[in-house]
Amino acid sequence: MQTIQWFPGHMTKALRMMEENIKLVDGVVCVLDARAPFACFNKKLSSIFKNKPALYLLNKADLISESDKNAISEVFKSLNLNFLFTVGTQLQSGKALYNAIIDMFAEKIAAKKEKGIIKTVRVMVCGVPNTGKSTVINCLAKRKQAATGDKAGVTKGKQWIKLDNIELLDTPGTMPPSFDNQIYAHHLAYIGAINDDILDFENLCFDFIEELSASHKQALVERYNVSAEGDVIDIFNEICRARGFLLKGGECDYLRCAKAVIDDFRKGKLGKICLEKAPV
Repeated sequence: MQTIQWFPGHMTKALRMMEENIKLVDGVVCVLDARAPFACFNKKLSSIFKNKPALYLLNKADLISESDKNAISEVFKSLNLNFLFTVGTQLQSGKALYNAIIDMFAEKIAAKKEKGIIKTVRVMVCGVPNTGKSTVINCLAKRKQAATGDKAGVTKGKQWIKLDNIELLDTPGTMPPSFDNQIYAHHLAYIGAINDDILDFENLCFDFIEELSASHKQALVERYNVSAEGDVIDIFNEICRARGFLLKGGECDYLRCAKAVIDDFRKGKLGKICLEKAPV
């Protein structure tokens, strides 16, 4: 298993900015990827907003099964965390998020209303890169307000987005300064939260196939029409040949195959796969 560490300089600046701005908001919406929700917990972020009400959004929930959602829900309930499953590209998720934010501050809104004041709720939106923060914001706003992309690091600076009676502070994706848990680091790499340019894709895919062959072997069988038997190299070679990822002389094109397999997972082409139903 390759060792993964990624904490570029701009993230230090982003965390500093969040520490400075946390006092301006009423609470926080922390966006997690539902396929690896516990890997997406950033203890550094949590320490910044520990005294503020928080809503954890388990985004991309369409990429996991109902049984996976139920298992994750039980863990979040046991931790007394306020959470919501969302699909950032679906309008109903925007409505559910709006209602959840209003519910989170219902008492404060009611107290202000009694005094004849219309309370505008200010919320910081944060999380690790590529969990869909900007997509969720655009869904909530019902228009494109935040830049989106399918790779880590699209949002570079803070920006305020004003809705009817909610103001959102969109922030750049930030990683923990270091990874003590390399399983989590790999899960973040699989979902695209880590800059692909620093990764050894071939070894990353070996690790991914090893994990999938133990927990979701049928996904490999059905997607690539292979037996998925033997060790990781056997399975990888089988996928290369099945997909025609070959070099001159018939040798397997490992890099091309590795990128294709990881991309298939990220886009949901391997089916509904949850990497973590509980903390690892």
